[in-house]
Amino acid sequence: MTPLPEQHARRRLGVLGQHLASEAPRSLGFDSEIADFEDGSFPAVGPRTRLTSRPVRSESIEKRPAPGGGAGTLTIHDSRTNASRVVEVSEHGTVLAADLAKIRVGDSGPLRTYDNGYVNTTACKSKVSYIDGERGILRYRGYPIEVLAEKSSFLEVSYLVIYGHLPGKDQMVKWKEAVMRHSALPSQVEEAIKALPHDAHPMGVLLTGLAALSTCHPEQNPALAGQNVYKSKEMVDKQIVRLVGKIPTLAAWAYHRGTGKQPAAPRQNLGFTENFLAMLDSNGRPEYAPNPRLAKALDVLFLLHAEHELNCSTSAVRHLSSSGVDVYSAVGGATAALYGPKHGGANEAVLRMLERIGDVSRVPQFIEDVKAKKELMFGFGHRGYRT
Repeated sequence: MTPLPEQHARRRLGVLGQHLASEAPRSLGFDSEIADFEDGSFPAVGPRTRLTSRPVRSESIEKRPAPGGGAGTLTIHDSRTNASRVVEVSEHGTVLAADLAKIRVGDSGPLRTYDNGYVNTTACKSKVSYIDGERGILRYRGYPIEVLAEKSSFLEVSYLVIYGHLPGKDQMVKWKEAVMRHSALPSQVEEAIKALPHDAHPMGVLLTGLAALSTCHPEQNPALAGQNVYKSKEMVDKQIVRLVGKIPTLAAWAYHRGTGKQPAAPRQNLGFTENFLAMLDSNGRPEYAPNPRLAKALDVLFLLHAEHELNCSTSAVRHLSSSGVDVYSAVGGATAALYGPKHGGANEAVLRMLERIGDVSRVPQFIEDVKAKKELMFGFGHRGYRT
């Protein structure tokens, strides 16, 4: 009997879960068992243990073309000197910039690449996500985004993105408990936010909160605790759950800085997204329960934004981290990058653009202004996604 498409997809996911397993955060008490989705399991494929040997690709997993044509060599002929040089092309379809630097003309210095905006530059190797914008493909750790959106949750996907495999049932319970246990803010952070103007931009409030958090946890700051502090997995895992747990609380404080209200305290008995909605809307009522459909929709929205390769904010956090700065300052820099209207701030830029247009009768003139480069049009087209 031919498997149904859904059964076939779930079997593929089972194999992928085995292949993509990596070290679980043992410092949080997690084991290394591979897991099902929160919202429904998939059939087991082989032994339910983490694979420590090199994974063997299943024929059922869709193969994608080798990036850039795959490994080989590239012969470069320099018309300036009439010399030729052969450079290696990696299996990822890349050449080392250091190899190009060996091409010189006299004492003029090395040949350099110019790529303003990193349009065609690779800065790292990653197995976290894969995007094919022209085909409309987004995968986290090999899992299709549409399947994760239907079957998983933001917290489960966060674990997947960070640690490389889906959590087991016990792992998921411990992961959620660890994240929610670290959702409250230190009083010093709350006071720092209270000192901001009531009309402060929410992203500015979020940045302030992250900077304040950095000062509240000196044990994780390489400038104070030494440059080797993040070689400790326990230290790394602690900051992970702190950040995942506290960012929604900071966002709730940022929202209510504008309303003038005191955000409700985080509730560990609720789910991740339900807790966020409760901090926004409960007004301190302990019996408040968010609308399940709204919570699910927002959870999927969080999930869809969880990972998008080496974008502007990811690049920012990598640049900052390379200096040895603490993780809260690095994430603050990524947040500042996200703030910009040509990155995450584009959503807000669209709304402000529509406010400026004001009426449908003014659309034709606005389009003419865009063509004349007097205005920018936000919300149409994307640098990565083309479908």
